[in-house]
Amino acid sequence: MYAHIDLDGPAGTLRVTGHRMPTVELLRTPGTTPDDHTPIGTRDGALLTLTVDGQPAGLRPAKGRLSRRSYRVDAHVSQVRYRLVPCSYGESRLTCDGRPLGTLESTGDGRVDADWAPDATPQDQAVGTALAAAFGTGAQPWWQTAADIVGELIP
Repeated sequence: MYAHIDLDGPAGTLRVTGHRMPTVELLRTPGTTPDDHTPIGTRDGALLTLTVDGQPAGLRPAKGRLSRRSYRVDAHVSQVRYRLVPCSYGESRLTCDGRPLGTLESTGDGRVDADWAPDATPQDQAVGTALAAAFGTGAQPWWQTAADIVGELIP
């Protein structure tokens, strides 16, 4: 299934559409200054609004610190709970209520490559694509992040 992604990071807008897919929109609060590390411009859930087919949905991006898990993003759409969490340097895995739905890859440029499970629904694909496009995918392991920090402290 093909998804059209319209991402404007500086403006803080993302819209995912596609044939037989619900429209997913993610908006950053107008007037807020975007960060340089997140495609949508923030990981602060209080500054973001998510809608799926025009209906409000819950969104909780983690702060993104040391571990890969700290870069997870949770979304609650109707009675469905999605989680996007990094699983390698460049990829993240999307789950629905703990069930694997796909592996996604996005560098933050508004493009997403995905390998979907056969039973992934159009809503699953639309929400997963939006989360990957808005927050990027992948993260380095905690030990490499820690080594980078220590390396910067040593003269």
